[in-house]
Amino acid sequence: MTQIIKNKLAEDPSPYLQQHKDNPVNWQTWSKQTLDFAKKNKKPILLSIGYSSCHWCHVMAHESFEDLETAKKMNQFFVNIKVDREERPDLDFIFQSSFQLFNQTNGGWPLTMFLDENGIPFMGGTYFPKEAKNGLPSFKEVLQKVSDAYKNQSESIIKQKDLIIKNLNLKKNSVLNQDLEPIVETSLTYLDPIKGGYKGAPKFPTFNLYETLIYFFNKTKNKKYLEPVDMVIKQLCSKGIYDHVEGGIARYTVDENWIIPHFEKMLYDNVQFILLLSKFCKIKTDKYYKEKLEQTVEFLKKDFLNKDGYLGSAYDADSEGEEGKYYVFTYDELKKIENIEKYFEIRSEGNWENKIILVEKIKPNNKILNKLLEIRSKRKKPFFDDKTQLDLNCLWISALVAANEILPTKGYLKLAEEFFSLIDKKYIKNEIYHSYSKQIVFIEDYAFLINALNDLSDSTMNFKYKDLAREMSKDAISKFYLKSKDIFQKNQINYNDTFFNPVDIGDNTIPNGNAIMLINFVRLGMMENAKKLSDSLNGYLNIYKNHMMTSIRAIDFYNNVRDGKNCNEKGCKISV
Repeated sequence: MTQIIKNKLAEDPSPYLQQHKDNPVNWQTWSKQTLDFAKKNKKPILLSIGYSSCHWCHVMAHESFEDLETAKKMNQFFVNIKVDREERPDLDFIFQSSFQLFNQTNGGWPLTMFLDENGIPFMGGTYFPKEAKNGLPSFKEVLQKVSDAYKNQSESIIKQKDLIIKNLNLKKNSVLNQDLEPIVETSLTYLDPIKGGYKGAPKFPTFNLYETLIYFFNKTKNKKYLEPVDMVIKQLCSKGIYDHVEGGIARYTVDENWIIPHFEKMLYDNVQFILLLSKFCKIKTDKYYKEKLEQTVEFLKKDFLNKDGYLGSAYDADSEGEEGKYYVFTYDELKKIENIEKYFEIRSEGNWENKIILVEKIKPNNKILNKLLEIRSKRKKPFFDDKTQLDLNCLWISALVAANEILPTKGYLKLAEEFFSLIDKKYIKNEIYHSYSKQIVFIEDYAFLINALNDLSDSTMNFKYKDLAREMSKDAISKFYLKSKDIFQKNQINYNDTFFNPVDIGDNTIPNGNAIMLINFVRLGMMENAKKLSDSLNGYLNIYKNHMMTSIRAIDFYNNVRDGKNCNEKGCKISV
């Protein structure tokens, strides 16, 4: 048999894969069985990577994966594999890196990669339309051309493996102990001094950068590091990216004014927003920001909780087939609310597709918010991906600890400890794993678990957390640490089911796992381990520094503690 005749996604618990279980495409999951089938039958693989709240993933699914004619070509030409990037971030990392190698530009989702029969990528793209438009070929045309190319050139395509691996391997130099502040200062030149964030559009809240800037402000008291943080916090709290009715932020805005969001709400953004806002509130004790902090914490507590008591992953941008429908208002709805224009920018023509995305003038009172919530409560909520991810749930614990420092009467530290007890019972006392499969775990899961333990220890002075953090660190070293490179591999060394050993040193949607492990080592006094990891990360800085903001902060922290300075992971000479 050279063609798979069944879609097997119904057997996978991922909400994203479940969305595709009824496609006429004979989707398979990433598994040894699927990869062996491709190899045995000398058939190329079409790999599609996305996530449940990804708008353009839904668009491509409706246009192509639900289309019988397109599905027929996919099933005829390829072994088709669908991957949830949140379930397998290692695969996403490897194939996004491959996309960047082939196309010399950043990737995205949906990621559409073509692999040879051995699972090695040879070309790829992101979203392809059903019909050719905007300079993009139709997806059916791409399928045909790739299939033809593989039939005619499979031998030469397969021979590219060693070259691809060589180019995917990170480059290193021997420069050590370079001055880190000039790298941070250079990053300031890319920022928009008027509107905040990186210059131009779209606007992402790149928390890794702002965490590093606030660290260097705490260390130097130089306001040039604080000003960009101040600017972006104002935008995130007042503009359309923030949900003024229920709390929390969207993933990004498509415009440079922070007004028009891509409406999906991600757990990873919101926990990092809480962390950054908490650190900012220690410097600027403004009631307005404290209220935004509390609203977002309460939103996650209430709306992100899944049936198992952990936090799920994301809310979709769409509801009832329409992007942003749950979040935006009509002018007719808003004009009935007395004095609404005092609090929000309201125009009859709207500010997005004749609808109104709320942009704050001044913070509304509870009466206004309740009326807005009453309108919204009649709508269908967007789809909630309730998938538990260990690393993000550990970040939630750290966020609660940080928020407790600003709002000590809200019980957030008690909640953090209760939440940890759930993680202790399910994961630490049994098996530490990332999401669904108990065989799959990543360095980020360990890094943020250890980080949460350190935060709990420092806040409660209960040293059982530190003892457990040291134990977990030793476990992480045994599972992920490459002694030949003095660096942590992204997935377990002994359970790698890909063609490549992924080493990730760059920040992505969350801070980099190697950088967080360096901070963990220093906080635990494991200075010999910290030195090796710091020296290793230093070797990558010259080439990859623009993607290593958390590493820059981590290396500086290590250097300061090594030199006997009075510092912690938040900076130096902080009055706590």
